[in-house]
Amino acid sequence: MKSTNLGEFEELVLLTVVALYDEAYGVAVKEDLETRTGREVSVGALYSALNRLEKKGFITSKWGESTRERGGKRKRLFNISSSGKKALIQARNVREELWDLSKGLILKPE
Repeated sequence: MKSTNLGEFEELVLLTVVALYDEAYGVAVKEDLETRTGREVSVGALYSALNRLEKKGFITSKWGESTRERGGKRKRLFNISSSGKKALIQARNVREELWDLSKGLILKPE
């Protein structure tokens, strides 16, 4: 049975894949994550997360066309699956519920 849990980094990667839509390939995901989080993302960590997400059935990948700009290399493009959408919704619902329960305590002046 496939796991439906998302780790924090996996959730960020999956959301970035969604945000980049048709341009979700390794380098673009890495650059976007670094810009949004202000953290350096290693290529190894990124591809490990992408491979885990694909193994869990949350994303699919396909090879794009080769381009002259890339020296004939093809991009591996990622896209969210219906299971991935469900996992993101579940993660968001859990976070919103916890925020609703704790916001009175967090927003209180110390």
